[in-house]
Amino acid sequence: MGFPKGLILSEVEGRAPCAPRPPFDSTHPERFPRNTSLPQRYALPAIHPPPTPFGMAKDISTGYEPLSSIDAVTEGLATVGYISTHEISTAVFLAHGLRKPILIEGPAGVGKTDLAQSLGRWLDLPILRLQCYEGLDEGKALYEWKYGKQLLYTQILKEKLNELIGSADNLSTSLGKLASFEDLFFSEQFLESRPLLTAMQQPAGSVLLIDEIDKSDEEFEAFLLEVLSDYQVTVPEIGTIRANVPPLVILTSNNVRELGDALKRRCLHLHIGFPDAARERQIVQARVPDVSDILLKQLVSFVQGVRETDVKKRPSISETVDWARTLLLMHTTALDEAFVRTTLNVLLKHESDIAAVSKEIPRLVREATGPDKAGRTASGYPELG
Repeated sequence: MGFPKGLILSEVEGRAPCAPRPPFDSTHPERFPRNTSLPQRYALPAIHPPPTPFGMAKDISTGYEPLSSIDAVTEGLATVGYISTHEISTAVFLAHGLRKPILIEGPAGVGKTDLAQSLGRWLDLPILRLQCYEGLDEGKALYEWKYGKQLLYTQILKEKLNELIGSADNLSTSLGKLASFEDLFFSEQFLESRPLLTAMQQPAGSVLLIDEIDKSDEEFEAFLLEVLSDYQVTVPEIGTIRANVPPLVILTSNNVRELGDALKRRCLHLHIGFPDAARERQIVQARVPDVSDILLKQLVSFVQGVRETDVKKRPSISETVDWARTLLLMHTTALDEAFVRTTLNVLLKHESDIAAVSKEIPRLVREATGPDKAGRTASGYPELG
């Protein structure tokens, strides 16, 4: 039913029409009438934040409470020797808040796997690692039946068979009594949990590392979709097992093959590349605290220079740390060509790369140990021209 033209709502309701609102005067804001003077039906509704989804860490007590902010993630990882960046800490914080896995891509040895291990150490949570390889199936990743225990149970059942069905007077009754033991035979006490299932059974949460996912088959990648989207697994003999506290999942990839779009949609993407000189010095200092400032600056500068050369495999952060420890074991206080040539195989892993860099050692050492902005060399004395 329509209303007569020219009739406003207040007249229909039997109330006097509202007075026209005066124009807003920016020079005298007090002349602008507040909403409180208007009828309640004209006021905007109050906006309340949406409820926290069930299963989030805010609803139940978990081990994820320290993940309260991006800065807290950065500081917490630093306490266990992992020098994070703003992008890495943001990804970890969002992975916790959104309950999404992190897919980390980048060259080998830049800290992808170490991020998961550092999170587990900082949060004091179990670290479940699944190393992927070609031919990996759910039997190695999810669960297996304890066949030996099942066989022993069968022998015990066989010995007690007469006691169990002794009072049965026909075949139907005997089968009915034996059927009651079927569910026990395929129950959780005969189930051998593998990393995926074990991660979901942790009462306070866990860190699940699926390492080098790009080395697995596409079939296994498709199998992971249920785990990563709903944090549940299906065991045909038992049913669906859901995680009370979803694990913090980190997948790593070295780009051996292109991953499927379905897997990528379920993950937050993070790329970790080679660090700049400042962050690499912080990383080496955290892992090798006994290295001197002079040697630290020189070896990082040398490694940064090697990465700019034409080599098959550029040295990673882990190899920089190993080289720093090597130089300490050899009581090196400053870089020189002899020590570099002797220990270059710690930094480079291909003979062709060692041969190529060996030609550049004089230049790289000279640049790494050259004078700083104040004109002083690594020894602290001014460079003599």
